[in-house]
Amino acid sequence: QVQLVESGGGLVQAGGSLRLSCTASGRTSRIYSMGWFRTAPGKEREFVAAISWSGANTHYTDSVKGRFTISRDNAKNTVYLQMNSLKPEDTAVYYCQANSDYWGQGTPVTVSS
Repeated sequence: QVQLVESGGGLVQAGGSLRLSCTASGRTSRIYSMGWFRTAPGKEREFVAAISWSGANTHYTDSVKGRFTISRDNAKNTVYLQMNSLKPEDTAVYYCQANSDYWGQGTPVTVSS
């Protein structure tokens, strides 16, 4: 089993920045990819970004390209999501995912206009 714990969410004004962290524990040797998803109020969960274990490959949904950056520190079993130029429509609960199988509990992000 893999356990994921997110942190770093909060309230920020539009145009501001936040950095989310997700730390994995347990059988971390089985992790080959990690990613971030989000669920906005009244909407379904959507993909935000993903990164391969080596960090060589990253993917983003179009709405965050150029504003969000995903990275990882394998020594710390941690993946980050640096979010810049935040918009009110980025307001959501952000979830960390590993291998499409494991999920964190989510961390809320609220962007005020």
